Amino acid sequence: MSFDPHVEQLTQKHAALESTIHEEITRPHPDMLRLAQLKKEKLKIKDEIARLEHETTH
Repeated sequence: MSFDPHVEQLTQKHAALESTIHEEITRPHPDMLRLAQLKKEKLKIKDEIARLEHETTH
């Protein structure tokens, strides 16, 4: 785990998106467009976290 405040903030946002995605999936009629947008944003954040962690370790 990184102590970089920006990475920590992104990690928290990633977790919040995961929670929102779970809530949307468990609704009786999930909004598939919203799910796709949330998943795309979550992936973007994951990639940014990986990039920042790679930069700090190399």
